[in-house]
Amino acid sequence: KISPAIFGSLFQSVMDEKARRNLGAHYTSEKNILKLIKPLFLDGLWAEFEKAKANNNNLKKLHDKISKLRFLDPACGCGNFLIIAYRELRLLEIEIIKILLKESIKSQQAITDISIYVQIDVDKFYGIEYEEFPAQIAQVAMWLIDHQMNQLVSQTFGEYYVRLPLRKSATIKNGNALQTDWQSLIEPMPWEKEQARYHYILGNPPFIGKHLQNASQKNDMEIVFTGVKGAGVLDYVTAWYIRAAQYMQVANNVEEKDLPKTKTAFVSTNSISQGEQVGILWNELFNKYHIKILFAHRTFKWGNEAKGNAAVHVVIIGFANYDINEKLIYEYEDIKGEAHEVKAKNINPYLIEGNDSFLPSRRKPICDVPETLYGSKPVDDGNFFFTNVEKEEFLITYPDSSKFIRPFLSAKEFLNNEKRWCIWLNEANPSEVKKIKGILERVEKVKEFRLSSSKEATRKLASLPTLFAEIRQPTSEYILIPLHTSENRNYIPFGYYSPEYIVGNSCTAIPKATKFQFGVISSLMHMSWVKYTCGRLESRYRYSNDIVYNNFPWPENPNIKQITTVENAVTAILDARLLYPESSLADLYDPNTMPPALVKAHQQLDKAVDLCYRPQPFINETKRIEFLFELYDKYTAGLFVKTKKKKSELK
Repeated sequence: KISPAIFGSLFQSVMDEKARRNLGAHYTSEKNILKLIKPLFLDGLWAEFEKAKANNNNLKKLHDKISKLRFLDPACGCGNFLIIAYRELRLLEIEIIKILLKESIKSQQAITDISIYVQIDVDKFYGIEYEEFPAQIAQVAMWLIDHQMNQLVSQTFGEYYVRLPLRKSATIKNGNALQTDWQSLIEPMPWEKEQARYHYILGNPPFIGKHLQNASQKNDMEIVFTGVKGAGVLDYVTAWYIRAAQYMQVANNVEEKDLPKTKTAFVSTNSISQGEQVGILWNELFNKYHIKILFAHRTFKWGNEAKGNAAVHVVIIGFANYDINEKLIYEYEDIKGEAHEVKAKNINPYLIEGNDSFLPSRRKPICDVPETLYGSKPVDDGNFFFTNVEKEEFLITYPDSSKFIRPFLSAKEFLNNEKRWCIWLNEANPSEVKKIKGILERVEKVKEFRLSSSKEATRKLASLPTLFAEIRQPTSEYILIPLHTSENRNYIPFGYYSPEYIVGNSCTAIPKATKFQFGVISSLMHMSWVKYTCGRLESRYRYSNDIVYNNFPWPENPNIKQITTVENAVTAILDARLLYPESSLADLYDPNTMPPALVKAHQQLDKAVDLCYRPQPFINETKRIEFLFELYDKYTAGLFVKTKKKKSELK
């Protein structure tokens, strides 16, 4: 019973760009929404339209089909995805009606009432939203976009068309989508003989990492991932993947003539396709629910258009529990730029072409290379440490302490060329330590700090106050790897150090590594692997021994000449660094300030390492990572022992 004038006023207040941006995180740009909608269903429907438009009967069948399609956004916010999906479906319907009207005029059977042709309505659109206000906005917004499309019908066909009074509406439920039966929103329609279902599930579920989840959200995760080992590290968004997989497992057993099977696409933080989350989530999706990835947008910057809202790095993943022949990957040369489409036979969880495999957490490398060590952890409240000035002052007062003070390397000192020192009493002679009052005072403070801890494990460490809490110091020369580093660098800087340098737990070390091994991990081949397999801290790389290093496929059989060429290139890199003693590695490896000599040395190393893998050059990073995953599959093919069969079975 709302008049068109009041409807227009509501439309301006809710649908106006500026007003909707003020809704903050609930507003998402149309451009980003279309990145999900187009490959999920829109491109396919337009392709069907192009095939059917020459045949009136086929076009009517297509029209009937799209009028029966159901859409669910189980984290709908203000309804942005539903609004754009509805609008695009109505635009397609208008093109269908144009042709049908044209044909009816030719046959002198023109129907003047345009309402007979308009079949798509908002009642096939469903949403679930946790917050009440956005849910109400979504409900009204669906009526308003319907009103807008009806106005377009009027303009296009020259006949006034309006659906007032309102008789149908979208179904928007205010509730917890992870504890709601999604099917309960559907009421079967009179024309249906079979059970009704959603054909497309879509949306942008909440981006909440494990450390930011509140008690209620943690409870949701425990319910959804009951019995799944390691699920405590997963982002909140992953629960929607499981719920969608569970829904499709049931829904796709229901036959609906001429209607597609259910498939899903979600926007997600890119962490679900990197690092430790991949093995946990996709093991469940692949093996329990038989999910296949049908299309994927690789990492790009997603920002809603609210004022002051930060952009995040996301992926879009379209999936279902059935397979198709041709899949699509959308690649981004620049995460802020536009994607280009690449056809793929299969898409793995890292969103590259490859088998449905994922990297497990391993304690040892898959290849014959040195094992890594995480650095030592002090747990000392800073009492073991000195700045350069503090060390000099301490040595003036306690000159005999010099043998117990060692250079210390955290990622910060390593990358920024800063000096820091620590008291290192591992295997120290107690009688010598007791003579140095300054060290004893600091040891006592360490003991007091540990005793005051709320953690029992830390309190137990108070019994060994002279030592770091965790000691993993290499006894030979080692390669140092900073665990967190900027994603803006083309290469992660690594370093060579003697065991005199104490490595902290913000780094990992590779003892007894060769110059050749230093070269391989410093190359673009290894960097490509890091980008696709490591976890992220915000957008920074988070290097992992268990996921990145231990799963890395090294060159199979490099010959002496290839090894020597790599070693020579490493020498050139280390020499180029020495040309700038006052510059930190952060400065030297900044893409904007990287010295030409260092750039050239790394380029020579990249060529040398590439040749250790194969004689043909790699034309881009995608080809590198695809090759590495193929090599990984080859290395690991014999690592998984199958259950032994009985002699009778073997016979």
